[in-house]
Amino acid sequence: MDLLNTLVDKGLRRELPTREEALAVLATSDDELLDVVAAAGKVRRQWFGRRVKLNYLVNLKSGLCPEDCSYCSQRLGSKAEILKYTWLKPDDASKAAAAGVAGGAKRVCLVASGRGPTDKDVDRVSETISAIKEQNEGVEVCACLGLLSDGQAGRLRAAGADAYNHNLNTSEATYGDICTTHDFSDRVSTVQQAQAAGMSACSGLIAGMGESDADLVDVVFALRDLDADSVPVNFLIPFEGTPLAKEWNLTPQRALRILAMVRFVCPDVEVRLAGGREVHLRSLQPLALHLVNSIFLGDYLTSEGQAGKDDLAMIADAGFEVEGTDTTTLPEHRRQGCGEGACASEDAGEPADAAGEPAATVPAPSDDTRRDLVSVRRRGAGTDLPPNA
Repeated sequence: MDLLNTLVDKGLRRELPTREEALAVLATSDDELLDVVAAAGKVRRQWFGRRVKLNYLVNLKSGLCPEDCSYCSQRLGSKAEILKYTWLKPDDASKAAAAGVAGGAKRVCLVASGRGPTDKDVDRVSETISAIKEQNEGVEVCACLGLLSDGQAGRLRAAGADAYNHNLNTSEATYGDICTTHDFSDRVSTVQQAQAAGMSACSGLIAGMGESDADLVDVVFALRDLDADSVPVNFLIPFEGTPLAKEWNLTPQRALRILAMVRFVCPDVEVRLAGGREVHLRSLQPLALHLVNSIFLGDYLTSEGQAGKDDLAMIADAGFEVEGTDTTTLPEHRRQGCGEGACASEDAGEPADAAGEPAATVPAPSDDTRRDLVSVRRRGAGTDLPPNA
């Protein structure tokens, strides 16, 4: 297949594919799926071998968010029956992080709901970062606290934060369709502030919100332009009680095509398989390891993930290996200017294929067959039950 040969050659040279080539990947048929995975797998192995980086989420503050992001179970007005609690104490957060590190996690992601942190919140998170680093040698810490104000990125970096996560989620053209309380440029600005402070930029997307192929390509190209070191690819978890509760648009095959497109556009970047993989990839999760080089271990923010021991078994069974803290994640040419620890380491037209014809789609199963796939998190930090790691 000439398209795939071209994309492999470009990926091995770190050359950006054209928008038409990226769209063509999304328009490939199910009959071509294994060829697409194999081609993108060559690019993945060139830059990351067979290593899989493990990341672990600690939800520092759950629910109670004033923003109206349509995809989020913690949004203003959400009726999703999730856990809600205010800030965890630094020692409690550090204990939760230790569970992930014990399971093999190389990076701990500290996440808090809300528009953005106050200066007092930054102090609190800084204490948590220090506690985690004191107790877990070599671990990376990524903060995800929302929109940053002037000076806050520098304070987090000084406290030891290696990276900052703030996802672009969807294309700039359609961002207003999923959120009205802030805009696309606010998110870009926060990522740039983190980069300017010396932190590694972690920014990704959410697929499955009803977007077109063109929207997916637009947001991934924007992430490439932003030069994010880590690109988490989330698949919408349609929580009951949110505006997108009925958006069941993905098949396992489409999810794999999306991951392959991201790998071709961002060949030498840490592409992370993030929220929703169990719901949408299901039994095809191991195939995704040939496309991504990073996953979350165990649970997510407000939903339960696959048990950590099953994640580890999946990695081993697929012939991959867990990346250790003594291994550098990013290729050498991407390490300039990153945070010290980080470098060691969500158009309204129909999508078109390469010939300009509407892309064929495989209907997703009815949502009635999938509601039981969304499991709300009831364990871990903020609960009396042990974390799932």
